[in-house]
Amino acid sequence: MSEHPEAPAGTTGRAAPRGVLLVAAAAALLVYVLDQLTKWWVVATMEPGQRTPVVEGLLWWQFIRNPGAAFSLGEDVTWLFTIVMTVVSVVIVLTLRRVRSAAWALALGLVLGGALGNLTDRLLREPGFAVGHVVDFIAVPRFAIFNVADCGVVVGVCLVVLLTLLGRELDGTRAADRVGTAPGEESTRA
Repeated sequence: MSEHPEAPAGTTGRAAPRGVLLVAAAAALLVYVLDQLTKWWVVATMEPGQRTPVVEGLLWWQFIRNPGAAFSLGEDVTWLFTIVMTVVSVVIVLTLRRVRSAAWALALGLVLGGALGNLTDRLLREPGFAVGHVVDFIAVPRFAIFNVADCGVVVGVCLVVLLTLLGRELDGTRAADRVGTAPGEESTRA
């Protein structure tokens, strides 16, 4: 019997379990839909530059169109961000085929949903295909203006870092438990 219920022995070569893929798909879809709906709402109800207080002094909506990355860096290479987000999305989808851990599926699903949300803006918004400006609107003091897709990416990346620091592998096992075992074998440590 496997020591790791998330990763039964001998599963390293098979496709990811359906439940794990559903976690990733649900996370990605939730972030993507919330991102696109909130951006639609902002574009339909606000003027660029408009600022609307939500929690006085702590949170407000401020509609901007961002041609760059975080903190508006790289405004002259918008096309590069389109390529990067496309590559990241493809790599995540390919990686999900090996994931057996619900935590990893959640983390990668959040990043995927965020990447696809901002990629949609790059592909379909003005000024044109592959160079579109991302709609940002969530503003807090002394920080960049961002959107729901950005939140998904940040939370997902934080989970990836946490899982990595905890030594959790994509299959849910712990790296420390595998020390001294051959590939495909389970550790016999208690």
